[in-house]
Amino acid sequence: MSKTHNSVFILFFMFFSIFSFGQSKTKSIEQAYIFFFHNKFFEENDLYTKHPEYGKVEYNEIIKSFKNANFIVYSEKRSKDTNAYKYAKKVVAQINILIRKGVKPNKITVIGTSKGGYIAQYVSTYLANPDVNFVFIGCFQETDIKEIPDINYCGNILTIYEKSDIYGVSAIKRKETSKLKINHFKEIELNTGLKHGFLYKASDDWIVPCKKWANGNYQLK
Repeated sequence: MSKTHNSVFILFFMFFSIFSFGQSKTKSIEQAYIFFFHNKFFEENDLYTKHPEYGKVEYNEIIKSFKNANFIVYSEKRSKDTNAYKYAKKVVAQINILIRKGVKPNKITVIGTSKGGYIAQYVSTYLANPDVNFVFIGCFQETDIKEIPDINYCGNILTIYEKSDIYGVSAIKRKETSKLKINHFKEIELNTGLKHGFLYKASDDWIVPCKKWANGNYQLK
């Protein structure tokens, strides 16, 4: 088993065993959870493959950063050509299991970059729980309103996009067209000059706001 697959398996196992191994149930329901969904390039390539322009996806470093901040992290390397709709529905079922076990919805944060961000948007739509936190990173274009009309934001929504990235812009229009309840909404525009490559990096520019949002700091102070 490769190092990447081994770490993914550990994270996957940790999620499904968290209430019976290693921690008390009380501690588990009090901690904050992060579901992290990576981009399409990592879905189609292994951990060590470098994008010709953006370099390697720093997946392990991203996961480590969230774990070091005491979040319980659920993440895995998706199979190539993963169906975003089916995957999102699987995640919704997992989140509902956590909620039924006593985890408060505002202790659950769904974070996605690029294609992973679109999966996160579908989770927001299908879950339809206004108290769950979401961070959508580099995953909205204005054409989405017509081309993907079935997405409706719901929850505490933070969107992060890079000024030089053509694949992710302000999602205000999606907020305005969404029919479900949004308790909090905030956007961050970065100016790293890295284009879409900004989300390949385990950068505090976007990871720190994610952590604040997941901890209920909706003013990002």
